[in-house]
Amino acid sequence: MKKLLVKYSSEITLKGLNRKYFEDILIKNIKQRIGKEAKLIKESGRIIIENYSEDVIDKVRKVFGVLGVAEATVVEKDVEKIALAAVEHMKNIEFKTFKVECKRQDKSFPLNSLELSRKIGGAILKNIKGISVDVHNPDVTLMVEVRNEVYIYSNFLEGQGGMPYKSAGKGVLLLSGGIDSPVAGYMLAKRGLEIIGVYYHSHPYTSERAKEKVISLAKKLAEYTGSFKLYVVPFTKIQMEIIEKCREDELTIIMRRFMMSIAEEIAKKEGALCLATGESLGQVASQTLESMFVTNSVVSMPVFRPLVGMDKVEIMDIARKVGTYDISILPYEDCCTIFVPKHPKTRPKLENIQKSEEALDVKGLIEDALSNVEIINV
Repeated sequence: MKKLLVKYSSEITLKGLNRKYFEDILIKNIKQRIGKEAKLIKESGRIIIENYSEDVIDKVRKVFGVLGVAEATVVEKDVEKIALAAVEHMKNIEFKTFKVECKRQDKSFPLNSLELSRKIGGAILKNIKGISVDVHNPDVTLMVEVRNEVYIYSNFLEGQGGMPYKSAGKGVLLLSGGIDSPVAGYMLAKRGLEIIGVYYHSHPYTSERAKEKVISLAKKLAEYTGSFKLYVVPFTKIQMEIIEKCREDELTIIMRRFMMSIAEEIAKKEGALCLATGESLGQVASQTLESMFVTNSVVSMPVFRPLVGMDKVEIMDIARKVGTYDISILPYEDCCTIFVPKHPKTRPKLENIQKSEEALDVKGLIEDALSNVEIINV
């Protein structure tokens, strides 16, 4: 018999009296991802999945909170049957060196972990020719876990780790079509934060392909979160007003302040308690410390920037791992890149920016944009 053995984050097991809360959210997220046909059983530090389809392993590996998944052979708690099953398992693998690791969660089992490892290792050496034990750098590590049943496996596949999605509240992510913001969303979702996306669309200056690009990024994130809600905010009128009435070198920072204000209003509507961006300190003119300070000052919610201390290469590596990189580099510009001033301010002063904004109907422009948003659920 085959079953899936799901290991979950040690952070969850350390939650004390709150542990059940996090475990229940994790199980709910797995069920949502794999469907009703599969049966889930919770054991100490593990989730057992029965009656699963072929694609379930890849789906479970993308669930935040899951450390890894193994397809295990299941046998009853009899020493001879365990050894026999272990031999049969290893006969299907190409290897020269191996070791056996046993974990005895059921302390009533007659052999301790070391004794059982020796018994199984001896049986494998006796029945498979041309192999040897290497406890330091083996080709294959055979894992045996003695629980309510005995689970034998060697193909442990890593998951995402982190905390169960939706276990840490809700936030609003400013999602562009670039490399950084999807990575920021992934990293916060990995810590359990439910993410609502906000994309600013400047039709006709940004094309429908640019919009579809961001929707594709939302779909990619939804592979990890299960679902994703995206607000598409019309931004052309705001940008035109800024270009017409404000200094060119202040365009980017004033535009960013509008984005933050609109995102905060959406967050209030959604019951979110924070905003999030993909900014990295000093990466571009709008991401200097002074620019971030001026941008933050327009909102009252905390602004999370999980990439703030990372360089571009580190961010790109995560984007490739997550699967957003190839989408992000598609050549469709968003509203942040089409109206970039030649010489943007890198050290803006808050009082100067506020003075410039007096030429704008800030409240009216925000209300107009919010009244025309498009909501997409993926």
